[in-house]
Amino acid sequence: MRLDGRTALVTGGGRGIGAAISKRLAAEGARVLVHYATHAEAAEDTAAAVRAAGGRARTIGVRFGLGDPEEEARDLWQRVDAVADGIDILVNNAGIADPRGTIETTEATGLDRLWTINTAVPFFVTKHGLERLVDGGRIVNLSAHLTAGAAQPDLIAYTMTKAAIDAFTAALAKQLGPRGITVNAVAPGPVDTEMNAAWLGGAREMVAGLSPLGRLAEGTDIADIVAFLASTDSRWVTGQRIDASGGALL
Repeated sequence: MRLDGRTALVTGGGRGIGAAISKRLAAEGARVLVHYATHAEAAEDTAAAVRAAGGRARTIGVRFGLGDPEEEARDLWQRVDAVADGIDILVNNAGIADPRGTIETTEATGLDRLWTINTAVPFFVTKHGLERLVDGGRIVNLSAHLTAGAAQPDLIAYTMTKAAIDAFTAALAKQLGPRGITVNAVAPGPVDTEMNAAWLGGAREMVAGLSPLGRLAEGTDIADIVAFLASTDSRWVTGQRIDASGGALL
């Protein structure tokens, strides 16, 4: 119960990696605010699972990428303010990987959508969350293993957005250090989630073989790392990008 008495906001916390993170933080005692954009039922199911296990969770729905990302971030925090008096942990998990494409096939609309949701949204969610985040709090951003030697031409735009998250993490860690707030990024490789099922397809065995451990990651593998970074156990870790690819880059 390392997080007992703390409140966590997990963006995109209702499905996939986000759902695993929401459940893991709640299992540590945190009260979890499960944000969702469009999949309300999945978010409610995640919150219900937390409560069934004896934890505390509620959902907050705000859709990103429809207009001004800063206004959407303000909207999210207004809804958080209605149910919480500040937060201790912010997990910037919400993101998209599509549209995929090489530099030749990527169009402006696709690049703009990826950049808005993967980079601008966590930037502004964090910006407007700083006054709500307690001193000694935790920020955990979701990056990708692709930004460190695993770049793929057909994911060029997605990788760019996650590389920006790495830079954002380092700069913010320097700024917030005096407040005792740590800022770190977790960089997963391929994770066996419903959202990844389509592209994994018949390539599951090949992708699993990229890791010396010989398997695909589960959402819980990533959630456990996030839980460490959200706890006081990680108090001397900040500005770091934690590779969570199961050694796929070795």
